[in-house]
Amino acid sequence: MSRTGVPGPPCRYGGNDAHHQGDDETGGALPAGLAALLLAAPAPVQAAHRSVDRHDWLYLSVTRGDVRSGDTRGTMLLCDPPEGHARAAEACAQLRAARGDIRAVPHTDGVCSMVYAPVTVHARGQWQGRAVDYTETFANACEMRTRTGKVFALDG
Repeated sequence: MSRTGVPGPPCRYGGNDAHHQGDDETGGALPAGLAALLLAAPAPVQAAHRSVDRHDWLYLSVTRGDVRSGDTRGTMLLCDPPEGHARAAEACAQLRAARGDIRAVPHTDGVCSMVYAPVTVHARGQWQGRAVDYTETFANACEMRTRTGKVFALDG
């Protein structure tokens, strides 16, 4: 019997009305196990991707010349939405592809001069739940660009 006193449909799960705990008009509630599986189902890929990006951030700095007395520029790189410098969208795509490992960003082809004008880059922050702390000194800005892609493109 239903809560209103009118007989309901037979229970589809092999029990009788005393064990039937669903709403008689809809044929019953989902079994607890099925409901738990539905709740545990993965979210759409794009939603998961955006959720991860919200917590991905890097404070980037580029120092030209001697680290102690050189010209240093810095910015916060965020990826949802991409912001922080003019090439943020490209930098975020490269970091995503490299899973946040700046050393794994694909190197680009380029012919760099042999002029020594040191550039030191530093990135610290968080990417996909892991701490990032990266520092490297390159012989010049051209070498930095070919080895780190758009990540440190603070000048655009």
